[in-house]
Amino acid sequence: MYRGRVGVFLIIIVTMVLGACGDITKAALNSSEENVPSKQTSLQMKEHRIEANEITLSAIGDMLIHRPVYKDAEVENGYNFSPMLEEVKPYLNNATITVANQETMIGGEELGLSTYPSFNSPYEVGDALKDVGVDVVTLANNHTLDRGETAIQNAIEHWETIDMMYSGAYKNEQDKDRLRVYETEEGISIAFLSYTYGTNGIPVPEGKGYLVNLIDQKSIESEIEQVKEQADVIILSLHFGNENERFPNDTQKDLVQFAADQGVDVVIGHHPHVLQPMEWVTGENGNQTFVAYSLGNFLSNQQDFYQRIGGVLTFSITKTVSGEDQNIEVHSPKFMPTYVNFQSGWVDYEVIPMYKLTNNDLAGAEEHYKEIKNHMSQWMPDLEFVEE
Repeated sequence: MYRGRVGVFLIIIVTMVLGACGDITKAALNSSEENVPSKQTSLQMKEHRIEANEITLSAIGDMLIHRPVYKDAEVENGYNFSPMLEEVKPYLNNATITVANQETMIGGEELGLSTYPSFNSPYEVGDALKDVGVDVVTLANNHTLDRGETAIQNAIEHWETIDMMYSGAYKNEQDKDRLRVYETEEGISIAFLSYTYGTNGIPVPEGKGYLVNLIDQKSIESEIEQVKEQADVIILSLHFGNENERFPNDTQKDLVQFAADQGVDVVIGHHPHVLQPMEWVTGENGNQTFVAYSLGNFLSNQQDFYQRIGGVLTFSITKTVSGEDQNIEVHSPKFMPTYVNFQSGWVDYEVIPMYKLTNNDLAGAEEHYKEIKNHMSQWMPDLEFVEE
């Protein structure tokens, strides 16, 4: 009797414990489920993840190859311009992308080399640019047609041989229609557009407008609209302004304002052969466009003091992605003024960073360097100068 009651009692106790355990297990499961993000929550977290990538872009001014320059580069089996750029090589190949204005067509020795006023340069100029880290060359300038279509076609063939992107002069209509968009490993794409004010009175061959891009606002606007769909950033190279004038004229300013209104991110100018100041220009939609009105000569035989000064412009581009939102920022411009040095007898040409110059290279070097820095930053007081 007693044992039976105990048995019944034990059964009741076990039942209660098991029931409680069931409730505890259920509660634990419910709690665990609450702590595990649902598929929707995971998707939302992924959508709000912020990714930021950054690249740098460097640009140099005119590669203007006069006879004394290519004669100094002559070696036993051709030409070697690389030693002339050795001092600035570290500043050119350190950027993600480097762009140069190739002022003279590299039509090659077979066509007959020539100097001002009708230039034709050795292929090896392109090889030297490739060697020091240049990735893109702009070809639209007042000397593009100097030696006719043959020089242009020869030059383009060599640029393609060394895998160099070119902009502003093309081999045919199909080539011109292929927009120049540089895709970086960082997932940032850069479009390069190039135009010139003219070609020194040399007419563009009939039906061959692809040989050189002339400045025309309708054409520029149309091409900008096309590349907006393909590129994160638009770099517009303009060959414009008055030679040897150290400030932009009204035509330059108006065209830059037009570019800013179209949403261009950066304008890089050439042709004056001297440096002109940099600034930010506000577009009609409130966007900020960075402009370097003229980067001067990078390598040439022009003799006036200011014609011997160019520089390396560098700026950063950051792309930030958050969900479906994307933001592109051009920022942190820096500049390193350079000086074309050579010895008597038109030999030993080299491009030297101005901050490295001594009085043996240039009398009053320090004061000249200070003046150039003040000139370039007068509209942009926070412009940084590279001195390392």
